[in-house]
Amino acid sequence: MSDLRDPAPYDALLLLSFGGPEGPDDVVPFLANVTRGRGIPEERLKEVGKHYFLFGGVSPINAQNRALLDALREDFAEHGLDLPVYWGNRNWAPYLTDTLREMVRDGHRRVAVLATSAYASYSGCRQYRENLAESLAALEAEGLPVPRVDKLRHYFNHPGFVAPMVDGVLAALADLPEDVRAGAHLAFTTHSIPTSAADTSGPADAHGEGGGAYVAEHLDVARLIVDAVREETGVDHPWKLVYQSRSGAPHIPWLEPDICDHLETLHADGVPAAVMAPIGFVSDHMEVLYDLDTEAAAKAAELGLPVRRSATVGADPRFAAAVRDLVLERAATERGQAPERCALGALGPGHDLCPVGCCPARAPRPAAAGRVSPDPGGLFYTTDAGEEI
Repeated sequence: MSDLRDPAPYDALLLLSFGGPEGPDDVVPFLANVTRGRGIPEERLKEVGKHYFLFGGVSPINAQNRALLDALREDFAEHGLDLPVYWGNRNWAPYLTDTLREMVRDGHRRVAVLATSAYASYSGCRQYRENLAESLAALEAEGLPVPRVDKLRHYFNHPGFVAPMVDGVLAALADLPEDVRAGAHLAFTTHSIPTSAADTSGPADAHGEGGGAYVAEHLDVARLIVDAVREETGVDHPWKLVYQSRSGAPHIPWLEPDICDHLETLHADGVPAAVMAPIGFVSDHMEVLYDLDTEAAAKAAELGLPVRRSATVGADPRFAAAVRDLVLERAATERGQAPERCALGALGPGHDLCPVGCCPARAPRPAAAGRVSPDPGGLFYTTDAGEEI
């Protein structure tokens, strides 16, 4: 990791996340925010929100983000990085626009942005950039200074993100009964998305049938973990990338197989045990808490298949150190230097600026933190056609 300690030109870091309800009364309004513009009736939102109601209407994602904020601030302070850290969400308080308004009123004008999504996809990258553009436009409409925002590159293959997941899989394997441990299958899970979105994920030259950058990046991480587990244990565990949390209409193709279907296949094939490794998720939010720890665990119990779930990265100090590294790397790049860019696996470090056609929008919408605007003080976003706004 970089030995530099200079964050210039950045004067703040924004942790940008999805958000989640923090009580029963928040669930339906939160889901209304998530689904805004789709005309979904309140009764349907209540049905969709049943997962949240099972846990008192509280998503763990906000607590996870508070823990990550603490970890980042502690790491920055310990390493002499003088950079305040703020937090804003797409769909619940603290809302992104409110946080950006607070930041500009505190005097910040050049902001690095860390999204709590490690991989390339529309919902995991482009949509966050669209939200940033909306918020910047709102600030401009209010007559406030508009900061320049730079989204940090994807970090799925950064050592500080991969190493905690390796340890999580090793711990989950060690927790299995000894007589089934060596034969355990590793099921690497991530959020299913429509195959059309998967095929157009990442830069245009990565598009194509087979999942585009989204699938390729997850497969690269899975291979890294499998190799590290083999090196540590001497066991070459069979593995597969599988999916969870599908939410779309039945007639639209989504990435498969689903984790519960996969567990049934493993059981039918005589596999003695499995570890579910949620590599697609930064923290233990609702998709992990319900879809894996509740639904998939119940399916495994029904089958009599011993399973364990490995930990997500969360607020691991190594991840906090990785974020510091990403900030300093991007800062040095913006100053015209050529810093070392840490990355494991076959794909190498990702791009700093999303190119035109990267994870294209469902409909043409402005998106921040793409191509560099000729006006450093401007809104700094482009349309899908690459037109400066």
